[in-house]
Amino acid sequence: MGRRRAARDGWPGEILPVDVLEVEQDLSTAVPKKDEDEVRVLFVEDDPAVAQMYRLKLELDGYLVEIATDGEQAVARATSAPPDIVFLDIRLPKLDGLGVLEALRNDTRTRQLPVVILSNYSERELIDRGLKLGALEYLIKSQTTPAKVAGGVEGWLKA
Repeated sequence: MGRRRAARDGWPGEILPVDVLEVEQDLSTAVPKKDEDEVRVLFVEDDPAVAQMYRLKLELDGYLVEIATDGEQAVARATSAPPDIVFLDIRLPKLDGLGVLEALRNDTRTRQLPVVILSNYSERELIDRGLKLGALEYLIKSQTTPAKVAGGVEGWLKA
């Protein structure tokens, strides 16, 4: 039960024992498996740089992320294949974030879908409207890091 390591850099080859079960276990933990338990995130943001910044952190933390760049696209994607959670900007082309949230709440497939608003706008009226429409939380982008968003997903899913 061993393999010959090739000689390199002047070192002679040597026989090393290989535990196949240990190698398989190492590989199974090093490469995440795709399965139905993965959390699917719909991130609705029209600014590509912002969307990619949050997407990268969420994906590094093991979430599957889909980006929608306008409100109509967000509603279509959420209703055709509902994600586990939605992060929603307020200012969007075609249909604003509050319109998206209202559409999601009026559809039986997405009525209970967890939605977190992530916006640059901090006006009290917008915050109140978003929460009244059923957003779990209203976060201000300038005060919210991608790590905070990724770290909050599990809690928002349980809410």
